[in-house]
Amino acid sequence: MQGSSVGISRRKAVSSVLALGATAALVATRVRGERAAAAPADRIRPPGALAGDTFLGACVRCGLCVRACPYDVLRLAGPGGAMPVGTPYFVARSAACRMCEDIPCVPACPTGALDHALLTIRDARMGTAELSDPDRCLSASGAAYCDSCFKACPLPGRAIRMQQGRTPQGGTIRPAVDAAHCTGCGLCEQACVLDDAAAITVRARDAAAS
Repeated sequence: MQGSSVGISRRKAVSSVLALGATAALVATRVRGERAAAAPADRIRPPGALAGDTFLGACVRCGLCVRACPYDVLRLAGPGGAMPVGTPYFVARSAACRMCEDIPCVPACPTGALDHALLTIRDARMGTAELSDPDRCLSASGAAYCDSCFKACPLPGRAIRMQQGRTPQGGTIRPAVDAAHCTGCGLCEQACVLDDAAAITVRARDAAAS
């Protein structure tokens, strides 16, 4: 009887090891898949987010950056989406980064997934704005003069300027973005006066290819 019990115990131990190994392999495969999946272009990571898979590897999905945001801009990805559950992001059209001078989300990050070396919000590179739909831009199309994106930009004249000259759409002026200064905050996109999608949009850093 004792030998039989020992045999059963050994078989259980082996089965447990094999099960744990299979589970670990499954989790590792899922993590690799999550890290390889780039976010949609309008899902923008918080200021100071590390590049690419390095961010996903360092972020523990704790939500502390979301709690630290004083304007409730940041969200956590839910299940069934293109981003790993719990990943922090914001959508500029509905709620852009407010460019807090003290960048409270960054020091709240316990792992450095949001780089603690980012001390000046103007050095953030969350994405890049572009005049993505010039045919609908009021100024570029000549429908009316509009500089709402320029006025909303925290770095007007640097990140965005109003460029004079006849446009292909029939206007005489249009917003022009300097990627070297654009932080990707999305305030221009949020400020666009069009009713639905904005004519100027921010493409997130490390976004999925369109």
